[in-house]
Amino acid sequence: MAWVMLAVWAGLFAALSGALAALARHRPEETAALAAALDALLPQTQCGQCEHPGCHPYAAALASGSAAPNRCVPGGSRTRDRLLERLGIDEARERFPAPPVPTPTVARIDEMRCVACTLCLDACPVDAIVGARSFAHTVIAAECTGCALCLPVCPVDCIVLTPAPPLSDGRIPGYPGADDLASVRAHGPH
Repeated sequence: MAWVMLAVWAGLFAALSGALAALARHRPEETAALAAALDALLPQTQCGQCEHPGCHPYAAALASGSAAPNRCVPGGSRTRDRLLERLGIDEARERFPAPPVPTPTVARIDEMRCVACTLCLDACPVDAIVGARSFAHTVIAAECTGCALCLPVCPVDCIVLTPAPPLSDGRIPGYPGADDLASVRAHGPH
């Protein structure tokens, strides 16, 4: 009977030691520093395509271990690789395939139908829509990520997504430096 109690105490001690070790690995200040480092690697488009409301919340989820490092659509495989390297799991690329490369789109506003309500201005995470109350709005195509967050807020449905033409330097609008998306023009989406 004594050996059973000894085994129970040993098990409790091992569990407590494991829990304390896990807490030591994930101290809040270390998690915050890791989140800041991961946030610096993200493209800062705030598009929500990673299923988080922006780049910083996605970085915080990555730092806490509750998000996969392959969810950044604008960043593509290059951002995924940088995140994996920073997280120390860069040998696991096959476990985290690059996010699918979408057909690049850009929002367009039918200015004749726009009622200048400004709801789309607040919805745009990258400030690609310009306008003011009582003036028709327009989209700065080079800044638009095609995230479609402006579509549901428009009360008159005057915003549509259209294929994004390449910029004069060959980049895709709204995706600065994302090599994956520049190749979409030549090879089509995956």
